[in-house]
Amino acid sequence: MNTATFISKRIFSLSKENLSSTVMRIAVASVALGVAIMLISIAVVVGFKNQIKDKVIGFVAPIHIQVLNQNESIEESPFVLDSVLIARLDKPFITEMHKTASKAGIIKTDDEIQAVVLKGVDFDYNWSYIETYIIDGKTPQYIENERSNDVVISNIIAHKMQLNVGDAVRIWFVDQDMKARGRKFNVIGIYETGLQECDERYVYCDLNQIRRLNGWNNNEIGHLEIWVDNQEFISDYNQQIYYSIPTELVSYSAMETYPHIFDWLELQDMNVVIIIVLMLLVAGITIISMLLIIILERTSTIGLLKAMGANNGLIRRIFLRRSCLILLIGMLIGNVVGIGLCLLQSHFNLITLSPESYYLSAVPIELNPWHIITLNLGTMILWVLMLLLPTMLINNVRPSKSIRFE
Repeated sequence: MNTATFISKRIFSLSKENLSSTVMRIAVASVALGVAIMLISIAVVVGFKNQIKDKVIGFVAPIHIQVLNQNESIEESPFVLDSVLIARLDKPFITEMHKTASKAGIIKTDDEIQAVVLKGVDFDYNWSYIETYIIDGKTPQYIENERSNDVVISNIIAHKMQLNVGDAVRIWFVDQDMKARGRKFNVIGIYETGLQECDERYVYCDLNQIRRLNGWNNNEIGHLEIWVDNQEFISDYNQQIYYSIPTELVSYSAMETYPHIFDWLELQDMNVVIIIVLMLLVAGITIISMLLIIILERTSTIGLLKAMGANNGLIRRIFLRRSCLILLIGMLIGNVVGIGLCLLQSHFNLITLSPESYYLSAVPIELNPWHIITLNLGTMILWVLMLLLPTMLINNVRPSKSIRFE
C-alpha cells in the first residue's frame, strides 16, 4: 500500500460522526441520485422516441411513392408498377415493396356516422406490423384477382360505431359523378396501435375493392410502400429513390408525411440535455463542497504533512483518491437504482400514460449498454476534473500557520 492510499484511508471515513463524514454521505446520495435520474431520463426518452417512431413508420411505411399532382384530397391518382419502374427501384437497401391505395368513405350505422379512409392492400401485403396490435379477430388473407369483403378496423372506430368481429358494416363512397355508393364489408379484425391520428381514420381492406370503386385497371395502384433495411437512413434512401423514379412520380418519407410528430420527438432531446446538465451541476457542486469542507477541516493535517516533507502533489493525491472512491460508490448505487427502476417499469409498466396524448399506454424504457457506459465514463471524468478545483487550496496552506492553531 503506497503512502497516499494509506493516509487517505485514515483521513476519510463514512463511519465517523463528524462534519466531513456527514458531508460525504450527502455527496454519495447526491451522486447516486444524479446518476439514477440521468439513466432513467435517457432510457425513457430513447424508448419514447423509438417506439413512437416505429409505430408511425410501421403504419405509413418508411417511404412511399405516388403520382405528383396538386391534389390535396385523399383521393389518389393511379399509376402502374411496371418493369421499368421496378428496374429503377432495384436498390440494395430496399427490402420490401407493397402495392396499396387509399379512398375516403363514411361508415354509417343506425345510430352513428364516421368518416374513414380505406387503405387497400394487395394479397402479398406484410401484416406483421398490424398483427402485433390486433386485439380481437385476425388479419385477412386476400387472394390475387379476387375481391374480398373482409376489413380490419381500429378499436376507436369499433367502439364508436358499436361494431364487433363478425359484424357487417356498410361504407359509403362518392364516385366521380358525385353519386353515393355503398359497399357492405365484414369486420374480421380489430386493431389498436395507440396512434390516435391513424386509429380514428384507417380501415384496412382489399386493394381490389379500391380499384373497383375508382374504376381502375387491375394493375393500377394509388401508392407504393417501400421498406428499407435501416430506418436511420430513411432520408438518404428517400433522396436516392426520388432521383431514380420518373418525373411524374414523387417519393415521400414517413418524416415528411407526419412532420409534426417527428419534430415533437426531436424536442425531447433538449429535455434530456437540460436534465443531464442540471444533474451534473448539482452533483458536481455537492462533491466540490464536500472536498472543500474536508480540506478546511483537515487544514492542520495538511500543514503537518507538509512539515514532515510531503509535497503538494502527494497531498492532492491523498484527497483525490478517496474523493474518487466516494464518487464510485455513489455512481454504483445510482446505476443499481436507475437500472433497477428501468427494469421494473419495462417489465411491469408501473407508470401509465394517456394514449390520446402520448401515443403510448405506459412509460417506455429502452436500456442501451452503450448509453450507460458513455454516461458513466463521461460523468466520472467531468466530476474528477471538477474535484481538481478545490485541491488548489492545498497549495496555499502554510505549515507555520495551520499547525499553530491545532
